[in-house]
Amino acid sequence: MQGSIPDNHIKIVVPVSGGKDSQACLKLALAENSPDEVLALFCDTGFEHPITYAHVKKICIDYGVTLITLSAGTVESICTKYKRLPGGGARHCTDELKIRPAKFFYKYFAMHNGQYEVWYGMRSEESKERKKKYRGKKDNMLYAPNDVMNKYPKYLNDLGVSFRLPVINFSTREIFKLLNGEQNELYSKGFDRVGCFPCLASGEAWQMMAFYFDETGKKHFKIAEKLADLAGREVLTTLKYRGQGPGCALCCI
Repeated sequence: MQGSIPDNHIKIVVPVSGGKDSQACLKLALAENSPDEVLALFCDTGFEHPITYAHVKKICIDYGVTLITLSAGTVESICTKYKRLPGGGARHCTDELKIRPAKFFYKYFAMHNGQYEVWYGMRSEESKERKKKYRGKKDNMLYAPNDVMNKYPKYLNDLGVSFRLPVINFSTREIFKLLNGEQNELYSKGFDRVGCFPCLASGEAWQMMAFYFDETGKKHFKIAEKLADLAGREVLTTLKYRGQGPGCALCCI
């Protein structure tokens, strides 16, 4: 864990990823509370773009909130452990690099801090799956953690941890309007989502865009290529993209 836990009572913890939705949650939390009552929590997968790492630090400094960074390994180490790339129902990187360390932090922090709220940047508009899953959820209501995501244990609610979904009904347009130009600059480069660069479980068009974007993308392709070889497959598997990739960095200069 990087960062010092404040001695003052924290009312709200906001998990931040460097993306627009979690940043909007952070901004909304600060509209209702002072910076010393809000804590930003970043789970590092070791696979983000340097722009995203810098952005997370910048907004926390600009907004005046304490940033805690958790690391439970990397995308490379987790995929090596399971000998497969994430995809479909196998989101082991999310489970072990984000949900699991957050779960233990929420328990520890509740025992240190007392009850608090976690403001999650989930939006129904993001996908049909989320629209169905979060149908009926209100942005001003508090929920038991396991009622929002069943991978969180029931004991968190008993410890005084509750979840809120403040942007659940926001449109993408409303999110960007709220951020007013303060969002991660990767959005202006044409990326629809930021976080892992790229998410290896995302659409292959987005993966290709990231892999060819810059030296970080090329580096991450080489990591993905090694992991895919371990899993006995190719990085890109659809007919359109199979066998493609930027190759070594020197060949792409």
